[in-house]
Amino acid sequence: MAIDASAEVHPSAVIEAGASIGPGCRIGPFCHVGPEVELGPGVELKSHVVVTGWTSIGEETVVFPFATLGGIPQDLKYKGERTRLIVGRRNRIRECVTMSTGTEGGGGVTRVGDDGLYMASAHVAHDCTIGDRVILVNNVAIAGHCVLEDDVIVGGQSGVHQWVRIGRGAMIGAVTMVTADVIPHGLVQGPRGMLDGLNLVGLKRRGHDRADIHALRDLYEALAAGNFRETARARQGEAGEGTLAAEVIDFILGPSDRSFLTPR
Repeated sequence: MAIDASAEVHPSAVIEAGASIGPGCRIGPFCHVGPEVELGPGVELKSHVVVTGWTSIGEETVVFPFATLGGIPQDLKYKGERTRLIVGRRNRIRECVTMSTGTEGGGGVTRVGDDGLYMASAHVAHDCTIGDRVILVNNVAIAGHCVLEDDVIVGGQSGVHQWVRIGRGAMIGAVTMVTADVIPHGLVQGPRGMLDGLNLVGLKRRGHDRADIHALRDLYEALAAGNFRETARARQGEAGEGTLAAEVIDFILGPSDRSFLTPR
């Protein structure tokens, strides 16, 4: 067990032998930290937090009461193999959030990026890859093997089906079931999620060029009128390198086991 001298550990907390607690960490009452856990500098566990499994948490992440990080996957195929959960820096992980380690069949690692907000009772399942600045609102459930790229927002009470990809900057409305891939900057709404336009508010807030947004809107209209993959291939040569339209085309033509959410 390695606990930095500057760390503050409440007397009621249990730190198992083998755990690594970085400088400036604060571990509140009744927390339980497992033997293969590494907490980076400045991590705070408020109280009643369980961090277990082969889990690392990046610097200045704050975890609120009754969250459980690094528990075994909720997958009947899991047979006890040694797999990981890697959580990035400066995340806010609120009450009762759960994040699982990976499975051997899914690559063995669940990854969560930096600067995210995971609201109460959100769940990140095994083998997911979550980008930076992601927001999961209360009671969101992300199933196994999903990919959420940077700046995705998922509204409260929503669920994402296993193996789904959600592209950068997409926004999912509340009480929505997402069963297929969502293009970058897409806006999804409805109980059985349908693509309902572009997340124009998010694009403007992030300061994207007006001409770039107009080109993306033109691409979206073409996609809405035809087959996504055929349209993306036809438009591939027209989109300038590094543009929003090129990002969406690359996403559509990328590897996936799922179809795409399409407009109403």
